[in-house]
Amino acid sequence: MAKRIDVKDLNLFYGKFHAVDGVSLAVPPKNVTAFIGPSGCGKSTVLRSLNRMHEVAPGARVEGKVLLDGEDIYASTIDPVQVRRTIGMVFQRPNPFPTMSIRDNVVAGLKLAGERNRTKLNEVAERSLRGANLWNEVKDRLDRPGGGLSGGQQQRLCIARAIAVQPDVLLMDEPCSALDPISTLAIEDLITELKKEYTIVIVTHNMQQAARVSDQTAFFNLLGVGQPGRLIEVDDTEKIFSNPSQKATEDYISGRFG
Repeated sequence: MAKRIDVKDLNLFYGKFHAVDGVSLAVPPKNVTAFIGPSGCGKSTVLRSLNRMHEVAPGARVEGKVLLDGEDIYASTIDPVQVRRTIGMVFQRPNPFPTMSIRDNVVAGLKLAGERNRTKLNEVAERSLRGANLWNEVKDRLDRPGGGLSGGQQQRLCIARAIAVQPDVLLMDEPCSALDPISTLAIEDLITELKKEYTIVIVTHNMQQAARVSDQTAFFNLLGVGQPGRLIEVDDTEKIFSNPSQKATEDYISGRFG
């Protein structure tokens, strides 16, 4: 069940360093929201805060609220492990367990949660691989190591692993940056399919990609050396790319800086 995320006055820190200042935005369900902006502006930090991955870093802390369908994921009563199960993440570089079989890669999260029913594990593996548009390529070699797949296939395997636990939201941190153009296109087509069931947030340096796959785009910027990153504007992707409200957004999109 895809859910809505509301970020309210989010401030992110690494020790004394104020990394991101005062971010507020809404991420609608069954939608793709893209985060764009120059390197170091905090977009990946904000992404990681949406499933409490930010706080894993030494000295990291969070002020403000991240609401999942109205429930604050940072409330003291909320288990961060459950948050990360509900809000899945796909990283920049494919990170399958290289010696583990393709099937076991997909169902690793379920096994960790105690699922032992082989029939159910096999069903979830097939459903997730189909969902990641990988089943037809691997169905005859499910017992071979995941590390033997191509880079694009490994990234789709990681997406299958993320959706196997049936999250409500999928976060993707530059999922295509290590891939060739054909694999990138396969992932982009997959994102378009997945948004029918999931809320998706993607960080990308590729503005053409943001324009192709996202419904809304958030532009982040760094206001100066040592200054925190800030959300400059968020709007429908078409408007951000054709008629942004802020000059900084227009300058970035047109290539005048960043």
